[in-house]
Amino acid sequence: MKKQLFMLLGFLSFLLGTIGIFLPLLPTVPFYLLTAYLWMNSSDKLHSYLIHSKYYQKYVQQTLIEKRVTPKKLLKMLLVVFIALLIPFIFFDSLHVRLILASVFIAHIIGGYCYFIRKPN
Repeated sequence: MKKQLFMLLGFLSFLLGTIGIFLPLLPTVPFYLLTAYLWMNSSDKLHSYLIHSKYYQKYVQQTLIEKRVTPKKLLKMLLVVFIALLIPFIFFDSLHVRLILASVFIAHIIGGYCYFIRKPN
C-alpha cells in the first residue's frame, strides 16, 4: 500500500514539476526532487526513468549536483524570482511587505552568486 501511495504522489509531483517548466511561478526542481525521493522508495523502474530524463538532467543534475550554470541561466533564474516577487510588490502598499520582498530578492541574488559563481577552493 505504501509503494502505491508513493508512486501516485510521485506522478503528481512529476506532473507539477513538468508544468513548472512552462509556468515560471511553479517551481520545477523541488517537485522533481520530491518525485525522485518518492519513486526511489517505490519503483526502481520509475526512478531510473526520472533520473535519465532530459528535464531532470537539465534542471537538477547539472544545476544542483554538478553546479554547472552559465551566467545566462543564472540571470534567467534570478529574473523569474524577480518577477515572482514583483507581483506581490505591486499589489501591497505596506512598506513592511515591500522591504521584506526586497530583502528576499537580494538574498536570492547573493545566494545564487555564492552557490553557482564562486569558484571552489
